[in-house]
Amino acid sequence: MSSNKQRYDLIVIGGGAAGFFGAINAAEMSPGLRVFILEKSTKLLSKVKVSGGGRCNVTHHCFSPASLSQHYPRGQRQLKNLFHHFQVTETVAWFEKRGVKLKAEEDGRMFPVTDDSQTIIDLFLKEADRFKIEIKLSHEVIRIEREEGQYRIHTTHDQFLSAKVLVAMGGHNKIENYKWLAELGHGIVKPIPSLFTFNDSEKEFISLMGVAVPNAEVKIAATKFSQQGAVLITHWGLSGPAVIKLSAWAADYLHVQNYTFIALVNWTGLAETEIRKGLMTLKEANSKKQIASSALFNLPKRLWEHLCIKAEIEDKKKWADLPNKSINRLIELLYCCPFKIRGKTTFKEEFVTCGGVALTDVDLNTMESKKTPGIYFAGEVLNADGETGGFNFQAAWTTSYIAAKHITSPHLRQ
Repeated sequence: MSSNKQRYDLIVIGGGAAGFFGAINAAEMSPGLRVFILEKSTKLLSKVKVSGGGRCNVTHHCFSPASLSQHYPRGQRQLKNLFHHFQVTETVAWFEKRGVKLKAEEDGRMFPVTDDSQTIIDLFLKEADRFKIEIKLSHEVIRIEREEGQYRIHTTHDQFLSAKVLVAMGGHNKIENYKWLAELGHGIVKPIPSLFTFNDSEKEFISLMGVAVPNAEVKIAATKFSQQGAVLITHWGLSGPAVIKLSAWAADYLHVQNYTFIALVNWTGLAETEIRKGLMTLKEANSKKQIASSALFNLPKRLWEHLCIKAEIEDKKKWADLPNKSINRLIELLYCCPFKIRGKTTFKEEFVTCGGVALTDVDLNTMESKKTPGIYFAGEVLNADGETGGFNFQAAWTTSYIAAKHITSPHLRQ
């Protein structure tokens, strides 16, 4: 049996963003609550550390629940309702109240003004210490059992008793990691990757790695999947916000295709008719200029030159001498430049999954399990995920705050 030292009011499974936010809020809402965080790895808040290139993309500058929810490929409807109770406005206020001011960048991402993820980590650790929240590392949960109105939590090293449990263990790429949750009766949607980049099998653009286009459009051929935004050419293929957002919305489809498909890039973000009109206007106004040196649509010079080569336009060719066949080929490459994609690249530290605990098994007013009362869920362990840009963190803050609120409601306490 567990000793009194190992009996808690709330055990939080997962020492990441959702886990800390839930633990801190529960402890603050209910002074004296004995809260304990169990983390399976040797590190706390590892995704917070690497998010946004080490700056921590805390949330997104979007203050309407309806608009905010449209950035979630899975869980959109459910999160929209939750955002009415805790959204970006509350997130910004929560951090500012504790001395961490956030700023919005041009693309809507919000970061601490320090531009350092350690600011967020230090805040969480300070708050956890203030509320005397206990933390244990290297304790992976392997089983939970109901015992005399409480839950006995078995880890790889020990056992603990708790009246309530908040599961905030993040997303995992193997369904086996959810086994103990399935044993409690929860449906698990098979986890698959989201938020990844595309590997170009032909590497025809590898010489352009590092070139970025601010407003391109990327489509998946023969589907309706499409996203607009910045595209970055890398040594492995295509990256940037447009590509990563597209990977989230098309995650299920691309998984079925075994990440083998044709990506079509519109480098200009414009309609084909506008591209044609722009080219013809340039041809008439610059008839004596060399085509390769007349980059159009504000495209990077290196990219324009590469597209001219692919269109088989000779290096010294002038606009006046360009035949319609070459114009059509250049328009085609500007509007729907094909990439044969074979595989993806995911960044392990920032791994995001589709899948996890089925939302139908969770009371989405309280975040409490419908299968095992007293167990709550928050963050990426749920089958809900967002685009890149701070949306997954916002879902973590929202779900963990609402869980904490209901965990500590007087009529719910045992």
